[in-house]
Amino acid sequence: MRSVAPPRPVAPPRPIRRASIANLGCKVNQSEMESAARLLRERGVELVGPGAAADLVLVNTCTVTAVADQKSRQAVRRARRSNPESEIVVTGCSVQVGRGAFEVADPAARLIDNRAKDGLLAELETLVGAGGADGPGGGRVARALPTLSGVEIAGIEDGRGAVAVERTRAFVKVQDGCSFFCTYCIIPAARGPERSLSPETVLRDVRRALRAGHREIVLTGINIGTYDGGWSERGSRGSHTRSALTLSGLVRRILAETDVERIRLSSIEAQHVDDELLGVWIDGAPRTLPHVHLPLQSGDDGVLRRMGRRYRSAEYAQVVARVRGAIPGVAVHADAIVGFPTEDEAAWRRSLDFIRSIGFAGVHVFRYSVRPGTPAVRMTGQVDEPTKKRRAAELLAVAADARAGWAESRVGAVSEVLFEEPSGDDPGRWVGHAADHTLVAAAAPAGTPSLANAIGRVVGESIDPTSRDRVLGRIIALSPPRPTAPTGDADAR
Repeated sequence: MRSVAPPRPVAPPRPIRRASIANLGCKVNQSEMESAARLLRERGVELVGPGAAADLVLVNTCTVTAVADQKSRQAVRRARRSNPESEIVVTGCSVQVGRGAFEVADPAARLIDNRAKDGLLAELETLVGAGGADGPGGGRVARALPTLSGVEIAGIEDGRGAVAVERTRAFVKVQDGCSFFCTYCIIPAARGPERSLSPETVLRDVRRALRAGHREIVLTGINIGTYDGGWSERGSRGSHTRSALTLSGLVRRILAETDVERIRLSSIEAQHVDDELLGVWIDGAPRTLPHVHLPLQSGDDGVLRRMGRRYRSAEYAQVVARVRGAIPGVAVHADAIVGFPTEDEAAWRRSLDFIRSIGFAGVHVFRYSVRPGTPAVRMTGQVDEPTKKRRAAELLAVAADARAGWAESRVGAVSEVLFEEPSGDDPGRWVGHAADHTLVAAAAPAGTPSLANAIGRVVGESIDPTSRDRVLGRIIALSPPRPTAPTGDADAR
């Protein structure tokens, strides 16, 4: 009779006392990692910077370009080299579209693709609960964390080796996925179809951020205007749309059920800006901020059609006019892609002229990047790299002029500024963003060493001679940072 080897003893789970987060990619990725960071803090886990010894390393990946894929894999290898015995959790878009590459990069890592990402916080709860350090009687230990003016500091690696620290505003994800299938975009394959978080989940994350001392909430999603209150998690959108909670209803609940001071949207498609949303923004002022980011991508109708965008330039301009008519002093920002296939010189000039005509407060500029698996790869009329670079430089110059022009218009105006950090060129000044997202610098009042997370009422006096898009102002009133609540489980689950 063959002998049977006794089962190998299972090692006890390693206590999760220190964690590190590496994040690559968009604002949605940032919001996911901020949510994870807030949960870990509340469970008594100390967050440490990249390369430091950690019991848990969380890597959120990006696949928007081939370079992003490469950096994502490098981040995983770097995490394992720094912490060979730690739990490595890898999630995000690059895992979704190229799981095999990460299984090779680190066979021991826990891989969570985007279809399972909504359970990421529950996974972290399990890891911390299984391996976390408990106090007497099994109670959780809430660790004292370093603070700056009462605001927690934790490092999240931003994919470039730097540590991003968000002390003032919190990005809160409310929606994921996209079913629009723009011809240049890999995100529907990476993120899956549209789905929304329940309002209760969103409200818990908002409250968690407010307890941590954040004074501004930025609601974010891949296609935030499709928010439906979580109905899409349980079946077809079509059968539930009429009774589902809209984005407007979610914002109303956040305003009514929390004491959030400032709220803005990260971005929203132009066709989703309806009268209901504008009404919420009017009723919620000044807590709802006068800043709207409307992705444009091109100002040429032929290019917009080939991109698969769901509007044309005239319709976009009408939305901008409605927004400006409804929200006093609103700043409108946009995204634009240059060098999309079939964008010839005539189309490029039409696009550039349209962007100038709108009078944006700012424009984010991107060069078209080929992503295998998207329809645009197969299009004729691919634009060469030198032409893309030239057009990007032209549009960047237009964008710089737009930011400078908007800043100039704020001289003499009074703004509510959320201060973030000392000015690098003048330690006596602090820099922050006004409600309309204008960059403002002002000197701290005598006897006030730090303005971090303070909200100042500021009169714009001039333009910073070292930065055309920054207003120099004078503080006429100051609201100190909000206190942080003790860590714990209240309203966190």
